[in-house]
Formats: sequence, structure tokens, C-alpha cells
Amino acid sequence: MRVTVNGEARDISATSVAALLSELDYEGTHFAIALNYDVVPKSRWSETELKAGDEIEIITPRQGG
Repeated sequence: MRVTVNGEARDISATSVAALLSELDYEGTHFAIALNYDVVPKSRWSETELKAGDEIEIITPRQGG
């Protein structure tokens, strides 16, 4: 299915947020996920289903000042 991840259109096979993170090789838990502009709590990543046309933002922390 086609979704937008961090502003880039992508074809994915994942059907949940957790599966998407695995498909895109994101490891760990130090990031936040927004699905269609709503933050998805980490506890719901496995159960949150993705649909064609969804917009996903994967926000990673950065150091700096």
C-alpha cells in the first residue's frame, strides 16, 4: 500500500505502526510516531493499523543546543 513517511511517498507491506518500524529498520524506542497528525502512544504501535494514504511522521531526538 502507498503511504507517506516523513514527507516521502512509499510503498509498504506493513499493516501496523510496529510492523512499519521493523520494515524500515528502525530499532529501539527512542522516537515518537504521529499518524495523520495524531501521536500514537508506544503501547499502541502493534495494534494501530495503517491504511493507504496515511501520513506517518517518525520523530527522532537530536542532540544540540
